[in-house]
Amino acid sequence: MGGMTDPRLTPLAASLPATVPFTGPETLERRLGVAFRARLGANESGFGPSPRAVEAMARAARDAWMYGDPEVHELRHAIAAHHGCDPAHVIVGEGIDGLLGLLVRLVVTGGTEVVTSLGAYPTFNFHVAGFGGRLRTVPYREDRQDPEALTGLAREVGARLIYLSNPDNPMGGMHGPDVIGQMIEAVPEGALLVLDEAYAELAPEGSLPRVDPADPRVIRFRTFSKAHGLAGLRVGYGIGPRDLISAFDRVRNHFGLGRVAQAGALAAIRDEEWPREVAGRVAAARDEVARIARAAGLRPLPSCTNFVAIDCGRDGAFAKSVLEGLLRRGVFVRMPGVAPLDRCIRVTVGPGEALAALAEALPDALAEAQA
Repeated sequence: MGGMTDPRLTPLAASLPATVPFTGPETLERRLGVAFRARLGANESGFGPSPRAVEAMARAARDAWMYGDPEVHELRHAIAAHHGCDPAHVIVGEGIDGLLGLLVRLVVTGGTEVVTSLGAYPTFNFHVAGFGGRLRTVPYREDRQDPEALTGLAREVGARLIYLSNPDNPMGGMHGPDVIGQMIEAVPEGALLVLDEAYAELAPEGSLPRVDPADPRVIRFRTFSKAHGLAGLRVGYGIGPRDLISAFDRVRNHFGLGRVAQAGALAAIRDEEWPREVAGRVAAARDEVARIARAAGLRPLPSCTNFVAIDCGRDGAFAKSVLEGLLRRGVFVRMPGVAPLDRCIRVTVGPGEALAALAEALPDALAEAQA
C-alpha cells in the first residue's frame, strides 16, 4: 500500500500515524520465519485458565449463535460481589485496553491535558492521541513511576486524567498502599486518577491500596488476561464512582463482550483458588527467571508481576541486540521502548519448558550481542 490518505478522514485522524503499539509474536514469526519455542513477551499466563473456565466456555460454545447479554448482568454482579461493592460501581468491557479507549473518549477532546510516565503502558497514549488529547510525561524515578511528579504536573497543566499502573508495566515494581493513598489525596480538583491494576492478583498479599469504589478521584481497572489466564478472551473491568461508571453506557459497544467470553470470565471470577495457585507458580517462575539472568551475568529487577525486567547493563541498542538474538533463537520477549528503561529486556514468566528454552538461548544471545 502506498502512502495515500483517504481524503474523507477527519483532520485529526489524517494526522495520526498508523501504528500498532505492540508487534505481535505472530507478526514476528512471519517476519523471521521462525516458530517461537517460548512465548515470553506478551505478559500472558502460560499457566492457562481455570479448568472451570475452560468447561464453561466449552458449554457456551454451543450457544455462540446468540449474542452475549448486552448488560453483562451476571458477570458484573459476580465481580461486584468479589470486590464487596454495588454493581453500579462496575463496568465490564473488552479488556483494560477497550475500557481505556472508552474512558478517554468520555473525558478527552482536542487539547485536553493528560499526564502519564515516559515509557509507561503505550496503549493509553494511543487512545489519548486518537481523541486529540495533549499527552504530558514525567520520567520514571529509579525504575518506578513517580506519583508526586505525576500529580504535580497534573496540577500545573490542569490535567483531566493521570495514568499510573501499579504494579508497574514495563518495569515490574510497585508502590505500596500508603504511597497510592497519598497520590489519591493529591489528585487535583477536576482530575481523575486512572489506576491500572492489571497485575493486582500477582502482587504480594496486603500490598494493594484499599480504594473506596465511590471515591470520585479514581477509577481502577482489572483484567482477566493475567492471573486468570484468559488474555485471548479480552475481558476487563473498571471500578469507580457511579456517575462515571454509568457514563460508559453512553459510548460503549453494547455487544462487545461475546457469550463465550462472558461465560469464561464468570467461571473464572468464581474460582478463587485458581488465581492464587497461578500467583504461586508465577512467584516460583520469577525466581527462576532471575536465576537465569544472574547466571548470564545480568541483573534482574524486583517484580510484583508475571514478568521480570532484566537490566542488560548497557544502553537500549545493546538490549535490543540481546532481544533480537533471543527472537532468532525462538524465544519471544519484549523490551521497554524509552531510555533509560530500554537498557532492559522484559521476560514474561512461564512454565518449565519455556524457561528452559530461555536458559539455553540467553547466554548465546548475550555473547553475540557483546561481540
